[in-house]
Amino acid sequence: MPSLRYSCRGLLGAALLLSGCIEQRQLPYLQSTQYSASRPVAVTNVHPVYQVQPNDVLSIRVQSVQAEFNDVFNTADTRAMLNSDPGTMFLSGYSVTEEGEITLPTVGRLKVGGLSVEKVEELVQQRLGTFVRGANVVVKLLSFKVTVLGEVRSPGRYYVYNGQATVLEGLGMAGDLTEFGNRQHVKLVRQTPTGSEVVLLDLTDPALLRSPYYYLLPNDALYIEPLKARTSRANANNLGIIFSGLSTVVLLLSFLRR
Repeated sequence: MPSLRYSCRGLLGAALLLSGCIEQRQLPYLQSTQYSASRPVAVTNVHPVYQVQPNDVLSIRVQSVQAEFNDVFNTADTRAMLNSDPGTMFLSGYSVTEEGEITLPTVGRLKVGGLSVEKVEELVQQRLGTFVRGANVVVKLLSFKVTVLGEVRSPGRYYVYNGQATVLEGLGMAGDLTEFGNRQHVKLVRQTPTGSEVVLLDLTDPALLRSPYYYLLPNDALYIEPLKARTSRANANNLGIIFSGLSTVVLLLSFLRR
């Protein structure tokens, strides 16, 4: 009976040992033998230009010598908005309608859907030029948010305030991948005018830096799949419960036989 008990413990230990094995080569990002501290590898990034879509929220700041005119457009302090909750940004900014339009005081409706933020800024600047001279317009996208789910340390939705973010920055906001995150099989879900598209990214491949999907766009979602080791460890935990039960039964039988 003691030998059976030790066998059960041995099988349990072996199962736990094998379930937790993750190869070192699965963990590093952007793996390449060409990298060198003395001879850096230059990479040309492809940065897609985001086009304003319905339900986006824009911050439009007008600066001119006429303070009263500025106050008509500047409904809230942008710095205060960035330090508040997203709901405040939504209420204080200019929302893009389903028709791709925003409504500005005095100016009226402007078609901004399908334009880049820079083009929207130029359009507003041009239209305001007919009302006041020397006005400076600054347009920012307030609704730049990304969602990171799966095997990361802090999954959730994150807002980006610098105008752009890379896949690595998005993962950094979520606390990076756990050791069980599959770095070779990351799903990027992107919203397009024709629907959603899903792209598989390999974080261990240096070619990611040249990919048009290296830069995130508003409303992107990243999902990090778990490695098989995660499932194996969960199964090992279940096996541990079973083996513990068997060990208890063996001890009881051994005690009763005595």
